[in-house]
Amino acid sequence: MTKQRELFGTDGIRGLANAGAMTPEVAFRIGAAVTYQARQRGSKTPRVVIGKDTRISGYLFETALSSGVCAMGGRVMLSGPLPTPAIAHLTTSMRADVGVVISASHNPYQDNGIKIFGADGFKLPDEEELDLEALIAGDAIDKKRPTGLRVGTAERLDDAPGRYVAFVKATFPSELKLDGLRIVVDAANGAAYRVAPSVFAELGAEVFPLGVKPNGKNINKKAGALHPGTAAHEVLRHGADLGIALDGDADRVIVIDEKGNEIDGDTVMALCATRMIRQRRLRRKTLVATVMSNLGLERAIEAENGKLVRTAVGDRYVVEAMRKKGYNFGGEQSGHMVFLDHATTGDGLVAALQLVAIVLREGRPLSELAKEVMTRVPQVLVNVKLRDRQPLSEMARTQKAMADAVKKLGKNGRVLVRWSGTEAKLRVMIEGPSANRIERLANQIAEEARRDVG
Repeated sequence: MTKQRELFGTDGIRGLANAGAMTPEVAFRIGAAVTYQARQRGSKTPRVVIGKDTRISGYLFETALSSGVCAMGGRVMLSGPLPTPAIAHLTTSMRADVGVVISASHNPYQDNGIKIFGADGFKLPDEEELDLEALIAGDAIDKKRPTGLRVGTAERLDDAPGRYVAFVKATFPSELKLDGLRIVVDAANGAAYRVAPSVFAELGAEVFPLGVKPNGKNINKKAGALHPGTAAHEVLRHGADLGIALDGDADRVIVIDEKGNEIDGDTVMALCATRMIRQRRLRRKTLVATVMSNLGLERAIEAENGKLVRTAVGDRYVVEAMRKKGYNFGGEQSGHMVFLDHATTGDGLVAALQLVAIVLREGRPLSELAKEVMTRVPQVLVNVKLRDRQPLSEMARTQKAMADAVKKLGKNGRVLVRWSGTEAKLRVMIEGPSANRIERLANQIAEEARRDVG
């Protein structure tokens, strides 16, 4: 039986700041452990890039992680508040051994998290996180601490924001400009509060910035990708061509069209993937998405003679499938999009620029392009909080209700039932031609699950 990770979830470690697993003591040991691993791989003075978002607890964990790295003889390079994908980029461009991001992404300010990138700019695979957990829990890193002149150092990367802005701009087609475009940019008072408006302004757009005044506790609060209505309101107020709403660490994006309509990750992926197929830039004509992506996306790709490959929920699993099979584009309905030709992880700004390039090249409003590219199939998600977790295969009533729903929908719908990755909550997702019908079917499955668990 494969050993399960205890600290790391689907996207690093995350929780209430200064409690449980998210304490400075744990952060210190993470810093020491990643540096120890780098030394074991042959690096005499491991270089570790550390970035963060704008949460008040970021100072706490930045200091603790840095101390852990220095205690193991590493060299810390601090970027300050920058998007998660910026740290991945800096890790590779500066030939660092490790990249660490202090962020709880879309969670409220009370939470925080730690994500780790390898020297190649990709998130660590599950087995490497297991190795890290063993080091954190064991005593190996306590026996190998250097002394004297061999202890580590720390420095600030004052030019880090500029480096990242230049990188993102370089992913935009060189023959295009944003001159004349009016764009609302909502940085969610998060990690991209400085760099996001700069990217679009330097490419020529008239920018209306939102969520660019972080105070340590307003990250994601009524702003950004979690609350796209804020950007939508400003798009209409300013008569903008579109809006860009990022989450707290800017690795995902929700787009707003000129009419104030929300354009989610599925639609953005449909627009980008169909154009990449036509331009023969989508490898093997295959898009990678998770099981949560709408059936309409699958049909849109198939209409271009392409294929959709599905993975488990989590952008790390999307990236793993892409790397394993040689695909170059994938993402999630929630707005994570990974263009492997440009970046190693989800990047909200890179994704937004790829979409803007389509709008410019085709010379049509985003609302028209989005409406034509895919027809969304009605989708319902019911979350069932239960007493405890049981293997789904052993929940007989639930299995029968699922089979009945699959039979009734046939090829016109999908049924997906899975446990939450963090709590005793069963997620029932159904798609089909009738919203009322799929809601009834989802509630029937939920009710049988309650009877199974008791």
